[in-house]
Amino acid sequence: MQRNHYVLYQTGIISLFILFLMTTAYAQTTARRLHDAHDTYKQQRFTHRRFKHQDIIPVLDSLRGQEPLDITQVGQSLEKRAIYQVKAGTGENKVLLWSQMHGDEATATMALFDIFNFLTASGDEFDSLRQTILTNTTLYFIPMLNPDGAERFQRRTASDIDMNRDALRLQTPEGALLKSLQQTLQPLVGFNLHDQNPRYSVGKTGQQAVVSFLATAYDQARNINDVRRRSMQLIVGMDRVLQEFIPDQVARFDDEFEPRAFGDNIQKWGTTLVLIESGGYKGDAEKMTIRRLNFVAILTALESIATNSYEKESIDNYQAIPENGRQLFDVLIRDAAIIRNGRPVTVDVGINRQEVNIDSARSFRYRSTVEDIGDLSTFYGLNEIDATGLRLKTDRPLRLGQTASFTLLKDGEIVHTFVNGFLDDQIPVKATLGDDQTK
Repeated sequence: MQRNHYVLYQTGIISLFILFLMTTAYAQTTARRLHDAHDTYKQQRFTHRRFKHQDIIPVLDSLRGQEPLDITQVGQSLEKRAIYQVKAGTGENKVLLWSQMHGDEATATMALFDIFNFLTASGDEFDSLRQTILTNTTLYFIPMLNPDGAERFQRRTASDIDMNRDALRLQTPEGALLKSLQQTLQPLVGFNLHDQNPRYSVGKTGQQAVVSFLATAYDQARNINDVRRRSMQLIVGMDRVLQEFIPDQVARFDDEFEPRAFGDNIQKWGTTLVLIESGGYKGDAEKMTIRRLNFVAILTALESIATNSYEKESIDNYQAIPENGRQLFDVLIRDAAIIRNGRPVTVDVGINRQEVNIDSARSFRYRSTVEDIGDLSTFYGLNEIDATGLRLKTDRPLRLGQTASFTLLKDGEIVHTFVNGFLDDQIPVKATLGDDQTK
């Protein structure tokens, strides 16, 4: 009898494992189909990430009356700009998703509008997926929580307060609205959608962190209860999906508890909190590739919530995701010679490019500066130049913080010219910003 029980137990384990593999394979197939079909649902009005509140209003107006979306104003910003909610679905599991808590982090906002188009479509290969999500979840989207910050394309609100550090004092009307929505709706899951510094690396590697996740801590001890466990399980599923498109370019943030932050507090208040950070992708300055990845990751996560398939995930796989590192420069020049006190010194030079708003923050110019000088052998560059045997020449002694404009010489002949951090044959129009234009 004991043997029979053991055999039945083993058979059950094997069956569960097979079911898990089948579910995982299905999710990967769905993700690939969504990825390949994204252009069909892409909101064409957003061709760059520096759009404003006035740009989303006509898009929302065009969606009014389209099933299954219900669009309402739920609040307003300090400067009286309307904050909108888009609701869809009738299911028991409530999900709250908000983007542009920081006004200059617009990648996920574009992806949410793509999802709105997806949800209103029909008669395609995704009807079953839509039905699963909309029948089993009720979705509440806030596609631009900080419209005043978006107007200036800046992180903070019009009051110069970082909303994501305002969960306790609630001095911003936008932050107070977010807490009110969480407290009123009591959603099972919340998605906190951000952009991160594009120079984050995956651990200590030279791989750029294209997307990063975090299951925020709810206390100093970083304990794991059922609420936080669900965050980790959902992230494990999204990580697996994204590995197909950006292998080894997914990371996670350090989960040190931040008592003022909304993510940590919403987790503490009982809503599972998933933080998604859109980083950088080489050659994708306007983040259209990462927009597509958000579209895929969010929809597959919503399906996982609708079917409870996330429950099969092991949180050990969350801990195995590498943490974000700070190992990258935009440009790294290796082994260049500079002259100090009449003698050559071999150095590496790390250069970073910063965006400076122009045209009322609808566009930008780059200002590239020297961020570090010395032995940078443990760092990497998104673009690297081997300057072995070359001398770096500037109009003035090379210093930290100066504009990265100089030449690399070999035997007195120019090999490379850098203008504001760009090689002479790769200088975009947006690289023409100099010191005198940023003072």
